Amino acid sequence: MFSSEEWKTSKFGTSQEGRKVAHVVLDSRFWKNVSICLKAAAPLMVVLRLVDSDVKPAMGFIYEEMDCAKEKIRSNFNNIKKSYEEVWRIIDARWDNQLHRPLHAAAYFLNPHFHYEPNFRSDDGGEVKEGLYFCMRRLIPDMAERRKINLQIVEFHNARGLFGMEDAKECRKELNPGEWWDMFGDGTPELKRFAIRILSLTCSSSGCERNWSSFEIVI
Repeated sequence: MFSSEEWKTSKFGTSQEGRKVAHVVLDSRFWKNVSICLKAAAPLMVVLRLVDSDVKPAMGFIYEEMDCAKEKIRSNFNNIKKSYEEVWRIIDARWDNQLHRPLHAAAYFLNPHFHYEPNFRSDDGGEVKEGLYFCMRRLIPDMAERRKINLQIVEFHNARGLFGMEDAKECRKELNPGEWWDMFGDGTPELKRFAIRILSLTCSSSGCERNWSSFEIVI
């Protein structure tokens, strides 16, 4: 485009601003930087689309999707640490200081879509379970109810009772997490209420307060 006669003779091509734009776009260094930006930004855009969706409750997926985005970025840079480590550092700083909340970890733990997968990170430095129990303490002040939930978590984790039914297994990734708990959580009523409360949340990258107002005590 910028090499065509049509551009060179147009009012834009002959203007000072137009010549500056053409100089930048025709510089190979510009496209190298564009490529770097795309390698870093494209996986993050997937996460942003997820958290900005009000159609499907996203709380149970953010924790995993952020890790997937980082792994995709590493792959985009051919697993060369010096190429992706600064991008990771920026992501980790923003995630740790502004985005990560115990709710994300709790929702990840309670999401059947991930919980029964071989790579489920239930003991990933204790972070996931810390988030789960932090939310339990803040949202369920009654110790007797929390004790029931602790026992029921074992049933969920080991896929016992309704959780182990063929239909429950088949629907782990077919239903959204809140619906799955509504269908198959009757044998653990206290845990069911807690899980649905967490997993039915949606979130927004531009205004989480709108969705999380009732959970400010946790955040």
